[in-house]
Amino acid sequence: MSEPLVLPAPAKLNLLLHITGRRPDGYHELQSLFQLLDWGDTLTFTPDHSGRIALGGDTLGLAPADNLITRAARALQHGSHGVHIHTTKRIPSGGGLGGGSSDAASTLLALNRLWQCGHSNRQLQAIGLALGADVPLFVAGHSAWAEGLGERLSPVELPPAWYLIIHPGCHVPTGEIFSARELTRNSPAITMAAVFQGGHRNDCQEVVTTRYPEVAKALNWLAKFGDSRLTGTGACVFSRFDSRAAAQAVAVQVPEPWQAYVARGINRSPALSALS
Repeated sequence: MSEPLVLPAPAKLNLLLHITGRRPDGYHELQSLFQLLDWGDTLTFTPDHSGRIALGGDTLGLAPADNLITRAARALQHGSHGVHIHTTKRIPSGGGLGGGSSDAASTLLALNRLWQCGHSNRQLQAIGLALGADVPLFVAGHSAWAEGLGERLSPVELPPAWYLIIHPGCHVPTGEIFSARELTRNSPAITMAAVFQGGHRNDCQEVVTTRYPEVAKALNWLAKFGDSRLTGTGACVFSRFDSRAAAQAVAVQVPEPWQAYVARGINRSPALSALS
């Protein structure tokens, strides 16, 4: 049995999310600005030659067919290669922070190394896209401007920032939001340069806050301290701060039972740093 490999699986924020169209296959064309965070899950991979993929730790009770970690491992598995994967979850499920996608990406990166599959990062991104639209972001491992389904990525260097993230305690299914009849699907495309001039938004925010009043409450509460936004299609809301101390000063005031997280925005994924 080989030595275990421990990899982080960072969370992300959608600093904006514009839905620019809907394709005939039902998937949505979008534009987004992804900010990686220095906080997330941790996965420990212990390879063997059992031919089995075994999960331990915080598996959220998901069936293997629904667990992106298992699906990612099976996408690379060949011969007698097996692995035990222990997951320590910190990213809340259904929060819009990309936890499942990041876990899948770290699985692809780890097993490509441990099983000596020999895939390039771009090949892993293509494999990841079949698992979920956000997986290529985490495989590429850099904050990015995204278009298409989210797989056309242009790395960006975002300025230093700290974020307070609030999870109001509800689970928002991505499929429900993207299938909502009232979702805006015709936002005009913008350039990446225009993003930094302001005027951007999350097209999913109105749908989520209408259907999940607790998310609306969290947004309104956080707006007292700065510009508050929804991330992705999930339940979590966030605001940007110039320092850790400023973010933490607000975090200690977050009402119960909401959960508060303070994280630093980073440009390079700690998973790639760990592998290098």
